[in-house]
Amino acid sequence: MTLGSDKFAIPMPPSFDNKSAQQAYEKQRLASAFRAFAIHGFDEGLAGHITLRDCIDPETFWVNPLAVHFSKIKASDLVRVDHHGNIVEGKAVINLAAFAIHSRIHAARDDINAVAHAHTTYGRAFASLGEKLLPISQDACVFFENHGLFNTFTGVVAEREEGDLIAQALGEGIGVILQNHGLLTVGSSVDAATANFIMMDSCCHSQLLAQAAGEPKLIDHDTAVKTRKANGNELVTWGNYQPLYQVIESQDMSFKD
Repeated sequence: MTLGSDKFAIPMPPSFDNKSAQQAYEKQRLASAFRAFAIHGFDEGLAGHITLRDCIDPETFWVNPLAVHFSKIKASDLVRVDHHGNIVEGKAVINLAAFAIHSRIHAARDDINAVAHAHTTYGRAFASLGEKLLPISQDACVFFENHGLFNTFTGVVAEREEGDLIAQALGEGIGVILQNHGLLTVGSSVDAATANFIMMDSCCHSQLLAQAAGEPKLIDHDTAVKTRKANGNELVTWGNYQPLYQVIESQDMSFKD
């Protein structure tokens, strides 16, 4: 919701007539997303990955190379892999779990262009509870009836079959809590998927604090749904990433290389 839109332009995602230009732009946004994760401390050894469906060849997606710190990833470092596990572009190995999970989600949901996953402090803590987020705040309502729970943990994900099960748990939502593991979010753009992840981790933190203090008061169903529709649409979630992107761009432009 805005005031002044009759006089001033509302920030909107760009549109492209040239697919090569779109690909270059989107790779830069993906590289910036890893910088965003680094800023938030979402880097844990070799764990964590964000993927982006390629706009030229949608049966392939871009992902981060293994063992490169998120704060150092550039667009030129990204690796493109197909849904069969073949690296078709790039010069590095990738995390097997990134392929096993993300390839199946990209295959299951045509509307999803980006998938974000990491092992964060609050995400891990909340995921150990084996429950979903509650509508305890305006921000938490974004995930109300809009995320799933994958309540099985069998170790490091290495098989595509488990990726299929995670995709099923995600359903039509924007996120899924992976029990004893962490969080995963999706979006039609890497901006939205990244903003959704940051928000989901923050909501996990808030709920852990609230439950530690007492019994949270829940927002009623109809208000939670209304709030989700207002704050959880793709344009708003895309917009949530723009201020952070401006900070990243002002600090270090090397991610665009």
